[in-house]
Amino acid sequence: MFSTPSKFLSRFSRRCFPCLLAGGVLAVLAPFAAAQTLADVQNLMKEGKMTQALEQADRYIAAQPRDAQGPFVKGRILTELEQTQEAIAVFTGLTENFPELPEPYNNLAALYAGQKQYDKARVALETALRVDPGYALAHENLGDIYAKLASRSYGEAIRLDASGRTAAAKLRLADEIVGMSAKSARQ
Repeated sequence: MFSTPSKFLSRFSRRCFPCLLAGGVLAVLAPFAAAQTLADVQNLMKEGKMTQALEQADRYIAAQPRDAQGPFVKGRILTELEQTQEAIAVFTGLTENFPELPEPYNNLAALYAGQKQYDKARVALETALRVDPGYALAHENLGDIYAKLASRSYGEAIRLDASGRTAAAKLRLADEIVGMSAKSARQ
């Protein structure tokens, strides 16, 4: 089996013309095979076969290294497998290689928020919105992060001054917003 048509051509083109023709056919069909592979990865994910999906994603990435979709899907698989650090590394790589895409920043923010790293999540979402100011999901997620940060700040204000009635009322409101966000995320 050959990993790329070019390896096929370089290895066998000197031997015979039919091999050269077959290599040309492979070169034309390679993008379609790779696209099929990504669809296969997504089907495996839907079936809950995450380990197999991860293996297929790695094959897709090897065949299509300039395609951002492969690593993005791999990051989602790693997230599902609760391999958070690996997922963060994949999404960080995507932000470095494809800084014009807002989605990897949004996914990074979700991972950071899951680790209670709200400042990192905020920075990632603000970056996503600089890239695409019309990205509604990033706006919503940033609102959730601000509510969580507000809740922390109001809690700290109460800890420092227990008589702060307005801080207590604000904390209840911020916690209500955070609770609504968590509830809608579970649905």
